[in-house]
Amino acid sequence: MPSDKETLLGMGFDPARVEWAVKATGGRGLQPAMDHILENESKSVPDLSAVAETSKPASAQPMDEDDEDDLAALQSLGVKGAAAAAAANATQAEAKSIKCSECGKVFKNTALANYHAEKSGHDQFEESVEEVKPLTEEEKKQKLEELKAKMAAKRAQKAVEEAKEAKANEAIRRKAGKDMNTIKEELALKEAKKEAEAKKREKIEDARARAAVKAQIEADKKARAEKAAMEKALREGRADPGATTAVNVPNPAAAAAATATAGRDFKDTRLQIRMSTGGAPLTTTLSSDAPLRDVAEFLAAQNITVDVDTVTLAQHFPRKTFTRADFSKSLRDLGLTPSAVLLATP
Repeated sequence: MPSDKETLLGMGFDPARVEWAVKATGGRGLQPAMDHILENESKSVPDLSAVAETSKPASAQPMDEDDEDDLAALQSLGVKGAAAAAAANATQAEAKSIKCSECGKVFKNTALANYHAEKSGHDQFEESVEEVKPLTEEEKKQKLEELKAKMAAKRAQKAVEEAKEAKANEAIRRKAGKDMNTIKEELALKEAKKEAEAKKREKIEDARARAAVKAQIEADKKARAEKAAMEKALREGRADPGATTAVNVPNPAAAAAATATAGRDFKDTRLQIRMSTGGAPLTTTLSSDAPLRDVAEFLAAQNITVDVDTVTLAQHFPRKTFTRADFSKSLRDLGLTPSAVLLATP
């Protein structure tokens, strides 16, 4: 009769795992050893010298009827244990098996009966004259094929469960990525909307500034025309020089003051600064209450050739060159609000 170890090796199990299972189960039989191999198939084989023998089977799951039939069949392949030999010597000659009084199952020896008791919880056994017939070679081969099929089914079930878990994890990861992309799109949309509103405000301010400059240009033209007409009339003797005060000549300083007054409602001032040395114009937005010196400091930060204490700032319309005393005055007081074009000379 082949031993437990030979039977397991014949089923195709790894020799090292067979040695481990036989020692760990204390030679309790083929089924406990097989259970040990299946339950520890994902673990590496330890040093066998450090493995302690145990009197308990490796599995603690309840045994169903098919498992017990398999166990009885496998034991009929030639499984023998010290407990079975002791039971055979202690019983009478006519006692050929041990029967469970609660379920009626018949076992070849006490080792199998004890294993059944641990699995099922049954504790009523009696000797029996029934003989457990050994399996034929054909039945042995069929039983081995059934056991191999069960092992393959168990591995397939485990693979299905792992695939399902991996799919669930992938779905969670994709959902998290989708949520993050949605948040990013919303932030980008808000930034684009904010930028569009800022550009719209700048266009409105630029349009107002151009309208103010255009109006000032027209006023200057009208003032020059009236002044030329008055001078011509004086040369021709058609008007009293003392009557010049009656002529409505706009005062450039008053016009500038009116422009400054019109810009007092603007919190910020947008400036375009052209360098007399050429190059692209610079633009910046400063507080309307900021002094003109802040403009000079801005230029110095953008161009290393500009010195805050020596740079000269001028305005085209109305034409005006700012003095050093003007550098301490605010952009609002100088009539540069809401926007203006300045010429800078280093």
